[in-house]
Amino acid sequence: MTSRPQKNFSDSRIFTTAQLAAAIGITAFAFFTAAPSLSEEASAPAAADASTLRVCAAEKELPYSASDKSGFENKIAEALADAMGRKAVFVWSEKPAIYAVRDQLDKKLCDVVVGVDTGDERVLTSRAYYRAPYVIVQRKDSQLDIKGWDSPDLTKATPIGFVRGSPAEVMVTKHDLYNDSINYVSSLTNFKDKRNSYTRIPPERMVAEVADKTAGAAAAFAPEVARYVKANSDLKMIVIPDDNVRSDGEPVPHHFDQSFAVRKDDKALLSAIETALPKAQEKIEAILKEEGIPYVAPAPRT
Repeated sequence: MTSRPQKNFSDSRIFTTAQLAAAIGITAFAFFTAAPSLSEEASAPAAADASTLRVCAAEKELPYSASDKSGFENKIAEALADAMGRKAVFVWSEKPAIYAVRDQLDKKLCDVVVGVDTGDERVLTSRAYYRAPYVIVQRKDSQLDIKGWDSPDLTKATPIGFVRGSPAEVMVTKHDLYNDSINYVSSLTNFKDKRNSYTRIPPERMVAEVADKTAGAAAAFAPEVARYVKANSDLKMIVIPDDNVRSDGEPVPHHFDQSFAVRKDDKALLSAIETALPKAQEKIEAILKEEGIPYVAPAPRT
């Protein structure tokens, strides 16, 4: 998610092209002419055949993806490929997944992206395989009763960790908690200037600083932090209800259906994915459970 706080939110994690350019403050010319890294070009396998599934993937973006295939989305890709009777072939990129559609999929270096919001207009998306919520991360021994953004105890939890440009930033701003938390949030990236670059808050650090009481709580995308919360017996996650609105009454989505994405002209591959998904669903849900991600059933298909 990369939109600034006053924009309408539709993306959970993967940037749209316009949002990415706006969020990192670069010119449109520079954005559209940026070339893929040499490692992407060198590592891209030949065009896929019916025995392989070329998966766009980040080399260093845990808990989602890593070159040792320890990311939970690497495992989901393998589960899908197995259900399709294919072998998952990962096309690794040094760049974060926010660039996967633009710099890998659209350039035909690979053929499928895992964990794209259902209905993303840049691509064709499969039916959703789960619905990913935002959560509050809190210590189990906390005396604060926080169930969502309307909980009165939230004001006692500052500073609150959050990712800039996320739904959490909108709600922190709405509830007049921004000024109490923004310096702390900046410290999570060691006060790096985000202009002209994408700076990711390490999710393990955000979680660890709730555990050691540096922060009173954190509001984060569950897939990003679940692994680290699960690994710390002092912590818990509370799913934030999906009924939040901005100060002007506009909805602020907190739950996002997740799909596989292919190029718009690759209807044959999408059809093959749709056929295989029911076979892969049980294994996918087991992967999510092992990761510690709260399972929320996808919204009914319309």
